[in-house]
Amino acid sequence: MKFALNILDWQARAPGLCDASQWQAWSQGLHAIDPAAPQAKLSELPMMTARRLSSGSKLAVECGMAMVRKHAIDAVVYTSRHGELERNYRLLHALATGQDVSPTDFAMSVHNSAVGNLTIAAHQPIVSSSLSAGMDTFQQGLCEVLSLLHAGYKRVLMVDFDGALPDFYRPSLPEQMPAWPYALALVIEAGNDLSCETRPARCDEELPLPQSLLFLRHYLGDDAQFAVPGERLRWQWTRA
Repeated sequence: MKFALNILDWQARAPGLCDASQWQAWSQGLHAIDPAAPQAKLSELPMMTARRLSSGSKLAVECGMAMVRKHAIDAVVYTSRHGELERNYRLLHALATGQDVSPTDFAMSVHNSAVGNLTIAAHQPIVSSSLSAGMDTFQQGLCEVLSLLHAGYKRVLMVDFDGALPDFYRPSLPEQMPAWPYALALVIEAGNDLSCETRPARCDEELPLPQSLLFLRHYLGDDAQFAVPGERLRWQWTRA
């Protein structure tokens, strides 16, 4: 598979990292992501909406709102490997212990909760989709973006995110799997600034960072060429 695209703008959030200068320093190895560091204060998201969202969705909608405010967005793709795992765990725990199920948790437990809340909070009925594809969630999300660009949409917002993983699941997950909430928003249009080609290569170990943040580290570092590992493919990127 070969494809190319242009990135017009980006925004990201993770523990202790918010503005572009912090992320730039992180990409140069000057800072590491500290899971115990506080998240920056939200500035785009209405307070009542923020109170209803899980940790990852909160960041995803915050970053999405910032991009929708700055750009004329035609379509939106949200990607999340684990989706609303925090909320679904609370639902399962309530059922297992005989407690009442929260109506809010039930209503907001679906995978497209974050992107739905973005369109509601932004008051824009934008074409949207939400997907998950395991380790390759970010890269497969870009394939979804490409399909929208080929369908005629000019400017697509993609937001990759995940929330805090509940402690209950940690013993069953790889030790190095990130368990903290983050979000990366990219505004993408057709072009040839960045090209990608897939090569067969199996990755049997869990990555220390989500695919999207591995991509961001190389992108901010202006690397001429870099690779993002996937479960069965190696995504080889080249900058024009």
